[in-house]
Amino acid sequence: MTAYDVLFDHVATRIDPERAHHLGFRAVRAARPVLSRRHTPGTPVQALGLTFPNVLGLAAGFDKNAVGIDALAALGFGHVEVGTVTGHGQPGNPTPRLFRLPEDRAVVNRMGFNNDGAEAVARRLAARAASLGGRVGRREERAAGVSRPVLGVNIGKTKVVPDDDQAAVEADYERSARLLAPHADYLVVNVSSPNTPGLRNLQAVEKLQPLLEHVRRVADEATAARVPLLVKIAPDLADDDVLGVADLAVAIGLDGIIATNTTISREGLASPDAEVEAIGAGGLSGRPLTQRSLEVIRLLRGRVGPDLTLIGVGGITTVEEAQDRLDAGADLLQGYTAFVYEGPGWPRRIVRGLRARS
Repeated sequence: MTAYDVLFDHVATRIDPERAHHLGFRAVRAARPVLSRRHTPGTPVQALGLTFPNVLGLAAGFDKNAVGIDALAALGFGHVEVGTVTGHGQPGNPTPRLFRLPEDRAVVNRMGFNNDGAEAVARRLAARAASLGGRVGRREERAAGVSRPVLGVNIGKTKVVPDDDQAAVEADYERSARLLAPHADYLVVNVSSPNTPGLRNLQAVEKLQPLLEHVRRVADEATAARVPLLVKIAPDLADDDVLGVADLAVAIGLDGIIATNTTISREGLASPDAEVEAIGAGGLSGRPLTQRSLEVIRLLRGRVGPDLTLIGVGGITTVEEAQDRLDAGADLLQGYTAFVYEGPGWPRRIVRGLRARS
């Protein structure tokens, strides 16, 4: 048992999960000067036309407002995906909205895309770029030799925008893409959170294709160099629908797919039924996702061939689980819930363990 295990079991679990998240994140940001002196040995990965310092990144949802990118990278993450950011700022769903299921090493959230909005996040990213390198454009920074973590920006639908109004949906995503693409190494369209009404309906190919094509056009207009575009999908899609998204990605020249988001399923949990029922609705993440997320990556790779970038996320806790996801066809990995349960040393343990196996 590590010191973090003791702290988590005896202190963190007695604090409201959302408050614990904010306190922990604040501590990580405060520790950045110390963390930045530590090196994480990892094998660089070429993907999306970029060089990732290592294979493991932090999934969207942890740093919704882009306030701790470099501190999080200093923990050992090779890339950090911020967001989900919406076209307009919104408070998210009522609290409580974040819950732990320790027996399952899982988390349930119904945060509802609480974030400051695209304009505020864009200003923050511009200020960060200026402070680090004096340039705003991400490609220009790389050309100038400015070193920093690979940055993904995840964008989603503002809650008040009706999902059945395609023009309104596209306009909402357009606002985020136009403001944020200039600051991103890659851009992600999130259509798979269960916590925004109607959002998952956008995964239907007939709605998804025009949305992705519109975001692609807008991103190209907003940037001097092409920013890779990915889509993030849910584990609850039927296999045929997963394959449909794969075919769409290839057909329209998408750069990658992130698989998977949280699940609305509650099957096979070790936690007492009464506890799970009391929590209510929300997306489940962590260990219960391991098998399905692995299956989705395997399905996708078998369909898209070797070239499309796949990022595997969902239920990755151990080095063995990380290796399984890579063996199934993932090019890159992301984590979130394991980071919560395993602590700040987890990213380095995974990266070092994978390197030892290579």
